[in-house]
Amino acid sequence: MRLSGVFLLIALAACGSSPTSSFYTLSPDTTLERLSTTVPLRVSVGPVTVPELVDKPQIVTRRAPNEVSINEFARWGEPVKENIARTLAADMSRLLGSDNVSIYPQGADVKAYAVRVDVMRFDSTPADSVTLDALWTIRAPDGASRFDGHTVVHKQTTGDGFDAIAAAHSRAVSEMSKQIAAAIVQMRH
Repeated sequence: MRLSGVFLLIALAACGSSPTSSFYTLSPDTTLERLSTTVPLRVSVGPVTVPELVDKPQIVTRRAPNEVSINEFARWGEPVKENIARTLAADMSRLLGSDNVSIYPQGADVKAYAVRVDVMRFDSTPADSVTLDALWTIRAPDGASRFDGHTVVHKQTTGDGFDAIAAAHSRAVSEMSKQIAAAIVQMRH
C-alpha cells in the first residue's frame, strides 16, 4: 500500500512539472530613420502569405535540409502572416514618415500604395540563423503603376533560444521594409 502511495506522489509531482508554453512576436525596428522628406502618403500592407509549413501557432525550426521540428511549447503570439504584416507596416510607417500605413483589409484604400507580400521561405535554425525569402508587389494609387521586388535576407541569431529566432526574423523583416519603402519613394519620383 505504501509503495503505491509513493508512485502516486511521483506521478502527481511529474504532472506539476509539465512544460508551459512561451509566446513570441516579431517587433518593429525602432532604429529606422526616415528615408526621404516627401509628403507623407497612404500605404496598405497586405495581404501577406506564408508557406503552410510555418502557418501555424507553433514555431517551426529546421533541423536538416529535409527535416523540421514543430515545438508545441514555443508559439507565435499571433498568426505569422499577421505578425509580418503588422511589423512591416510599423517599420514602413517609420521609414516613410507617415501615420497612414495600415494593414489590409482594414486599411484597404483605393488611394493608397498597396503592398502584397508572398513569403516563400521563413526558415529558423536554432542557435544559427533565420532566412526570409519573399516576393512583393507595390501597386500605386493610380492602379496602373506597379513595382515587383524580391527580398532574400539571412540573419544570424544572437543566442540559442526562441527569443533569438524571433529577434532575427524581426531584423529580416526590417530589411525587407527598407527595400519596399525605398521602392515606394522611387515610384513617387
